[in-house]
Amino acid sequence: MKDINDYSLLPHNTFGMDVRAKRYVEYESEAELQQVLPSIDADRCLHIGGGSNLLFTADYDGVVLHSAIKGIEVVDETDDSLLVRVGAGVVWDEFVAYAVAKGWGGVENLSLIPGEVGASAVQNIGAYGVEAKDVIVVVEAISLASGEKRVFGNLECAYAYRQSIFKRELKGAYAITYVTYRLSRKPVLNLSYGGLQRIQPQPSNIQEVRQAIIDTRNAKLPDPKQQGNAGSFFMNPVVTRDKFLSIQSQYPDMPYYDVEDGVKIPAGWMIEQCGWKGRSMGRAAVHDKQALVLVNLGGATSAEIVALSDAVCRSVMEQFGIDIHPEVNFI
Repeated sequence: MKDINDYSLLPHNTFGMDVRAKRYVEYESEAELQQVLPSIDADRCLHIGGGSNLLFTADYDGVVLHSAIKGIEVVDETDDSLLVRVGAGVVWDEFVAYAVAKGWGGVENLSLIPGEVGASAVQNIGAYGVEAKDVIVVVEAISLASGEKRVFGNLECAYAYRQSIFKRELKGAYAITYVTYRLSRKPVLNLSYGGLQRIQPQPSNIQEVRQAIIDTRNAKLPDPKQQGNAGSFFMNPVVTRDKFLSIQSQYPDMPYYDVEDGVKIPAGWMIEQCGWKGRSMGRAAVHDKQALVLVNLGGATSAEIVALSDAVCRSVMEQFGIDIHPEVNFI
């Protein structure tokens, strides 16, 4: 276990903010976490994963917790599927690569999403027509207030688009320690998402799906090691069908996706229509290949990134009458 005072969080956030934590604790087991919790004020505690969905706006005057719980274990299996229990500290894409190499289907569309396994259960990560909730069966967690362990079933997690109970009612209350996924021994390819339909030739197995998605993401998303960023900065808004039809009458070529509670409109497309693609404010910019991404051009302050985010949101509201929200958490 690591327990360090006055610790730089630069290696733990992909935006490249050189902020410091008053105390940093990295634990390798549930027992180590439970051991250290009595010395921590749960109200001044932040649990992080890979830092790929955070924007630190100042030093953190409290305790930052990070899981180093590893391991990938098959805990049950049938002829058709298997349950795989994964430590929260496992890098998400390393788990995806492992599953695909084994021929286990279900997470290949989520290839190359940054972050760690624990965050997949909190954020309900999603891409290319698949969300984490589609494969999550059980989430194991420790209460930061009491140290007691609790197991959440999929329905208890109250998953929605980029949402879960861990981001709403129980925000900051639990540390995820393990996530169990149901994967398929007989994968059925999900190529329904527009970006995948345009790939030629069409992928014929999960290995090809993974490679196609890796190639696509690498072509349009900046490497955080080269340009600080948090991937998709904004959530795609879901609007009523009436609102969608009103906008479509003005923009007949607008991309969209029918979802359960309305119509999803790509935020990146709207941001591009507002003329923000490739534009900068100070040392922060909208990426020139993917307008959904904000980047640190080098030495940007959190205030510059927040100012750019606010300006983009105002433009979309003025042009489309739609309120878009950051997917990134401001800390």
